[in-house]
Formats: sequence, structure tokens, C-alpha cells
Amino acid sequence: MSNAIKENSKMTELLDKEDDAPKLPEAGEIVKGTVIAIKRNQILIDIDGIAVGIVRGQELNTHSDEYKNLKVGDSVEATVLEGENELGFAELSFSYAGHQKVWNGLHELMQANSIVNVRVKDANKGGLLVTYGKLNGFLPVSQLSPEHYPRVPGGDKNKILERLKKLAGEELAVKIITADEDEEKLIVSEKAAWEETKKEVFSKYKEGDIITGKVTAITNFGVFMEFGESLEGLIHISELAWQRIDDPNELFKVGQEIQVKIIKIDNSKIFLSVKQLQANPWVGVEEKYKIGDVIEGTVAKVNPYGLFVQLDGELQGLAHVSELSDKEVTPNDIAKVGNKMKFKIVSLEPNEYRMGLSLKGL
Repeated sequence: MSNAIKENSKMTELLDKEDDAPKLPEAGEIVKGTVIAIKRNQILIDIDGIAVGIVRGQELNTHSDEYKNLKVGDSVEATVLEGENELGFAELSFSYAGHQKVWNGLHELMQANSIVNVRVKDANKGGLLVTYGKLNGFLPVSQLSPEHYPRVPGGDKNKILERLKKLAGEELAVKIITADEDEEKLIVSEKAAWEETKKEVFSKYKEGDIITGKVTAITNFGVFMEFGESLEGLIHISELAWQRIDDPNELFKVGQEIQVKIIKIDNSKIFLSVKQLQANPWVGVEEKYKIGDVIEGTVAKVNPYGLFVQLDGELQGLAHVSELSDKEVTPNDIAKVGNKMKFKIVSLEPNEYRMGLSLKGL
């Protein structure tokens, strides 16, 4: 073998050995090591026999419980801040590594659709301020379970906040719906966790079922009812009765037991109806009444825009203010609730549940 070939072969061996040589840790890298000394406000770590790293000061603080109560011989991970500092050590951080571990763990929990516990720290008008370990998070009002959702008549924001603040200090089971490390944003949902635990219960019900429950809250848009195993449904104001309802409090009280029909199930949202258990008064109405007929009815309501007139059973017609007189009047000038009066039918739309009445047409 020629001398040139031998020299090239030796050079290749040296380069290969250099490639296999241990590399010193670089800034930004996460390294594993063993605790070799614990001193006041600093910890020394052996990094695979390659280098000694030091964690000190603020870099000892971390969100992760993994770094609590460390002792000599424990294996740990740390983030390299500087390859070699003024002491000849690699400058390391538990704080950054622990921060990453916590967020990585949150992502894993979110991907696995896991249920975790958070503690309520405080509340604002938008929801609850919560903590998960040492991280702060947020639970929006819309993501509260039916048990904790603040049903407040009229949606008074101050009363809603009052209700939310009462949850301070409580531990809630939630699912993670947003975990954004870059923006330090953690958003959780109690409703999603509640839905998970109620899957089997939801499967027991279907559209068309007739159920009995108790009124839990009355709002301007409808009535909430609890039934079964702590399930909740909404009876929209349009499903409370066949006649027009301005205030659900006219018909129901909190705690009242009522029978309803399930008309729609949308995941955990259950929509109910009272009126669908009653005979539809508009069926066949065109056979009994005709446009131009003069009928007698009882004034059931007086509104700024007209008179609601009770006819047969649940059937109501509306005498709009424009049909009360040729002069400019208000409905209160014309009639009071309970007055019996004659009206002329000026329009009839059974499919829309409308009957237009007129006084001036007489």
C-alpha cells in the first residue's frame, strides 16, 4: 500500500473518531443529567460525564412538581442557557424545562381528551379564573356545566358575577380546549367534562319522548327544566303555549313540576316543548272562521301595538293598533284586560298561527 493511501486512511479514521466524540451541550438544548451537589440557591448536575452544569437563582423556579425535593443522585432534565459560563459550567435552567414539560403535558391531555381538575381562583364577568398546578387558565361562562351556569333573570351582569364569585376556591373537573404555549393561554371547559360523564345518560333519551321534570330557572327567552339524572333542557318561549307569551313567569314558577316533550337533542343541548302536548287550536280554524266574520272575544292582553283577544280555548287573535280606530289612539284608550268585545276578522293565516282582527272595520 502506498504512503499516500495510508495517510488518507489514517485521516479518515481520525475524522470518524472526531464525529463520534461527545459534543458539549449547546444553548437551547434540553439535556439529561444527574444531580451531584445541592448548595444554597444552586444545584450542580453531571451531564453524561461530558460537562458539569449549574442551575441557580431564578432558574430553579419551575411550574413542574418534578423538580421539587431533589436530592443527590436524582435524574433530571434541564434547558441549556449557555454552553460555558464564567465558572466553566454549562448554565442550565429548570424553569424553562419545567415550563415546557407542563405545556407538553397539557397538549397530551388535550389530545387524549382527558378530564383534569382545576381550582377556581377568582371570577370576572366573562367567566372563572382558574389554576392548573402553577399555571393560570380561564373557564368561560359558556363552558360551565348546567349545575354552575348562572341563570339570572334579565341577564343582569352584576348578579352573574356575584354567582360566579361564589365558586372561588372550588375544584372543578374540566377538559382542556386550548393550550397555547406561545401566548400562555390555557382555556378549559367544565361543560365538555360534564358531557363526557353524562354520555350514557343522554343515550337513554330520544326525540319524541315525554318526560317530567322541575323548573330550575325562568328567563325572558324561556324556561329551563331539570329531569332524569341531573340533565337540563330548555323550553323556548315559543314552545310554552300556542298563544303568544310575553313573560314566561305568567305561566310557570321555579320548582314547579311539569310534563314536556323532547323535540330536539343536539349533543348535550336538549330542547323541550309544552305546547306540543296540547291540541293545536289552529287545526281546522279556517273551517270555523272566515275573513269578514264578526266574532266576540275577551281581551287577554293590552300591548302598545294592539289587543290580544282570546277566542275559543287557546286560540288568540290580534287587533293591531292601526285597526282599533280611524283616529290616533293607544290600545289602553280602547280596552282593558277582561273586556268582551266584537271584532271583524281581517286576515287569517292558520299555518303562521295568526288571525288579524279589527274594530274600525265594524
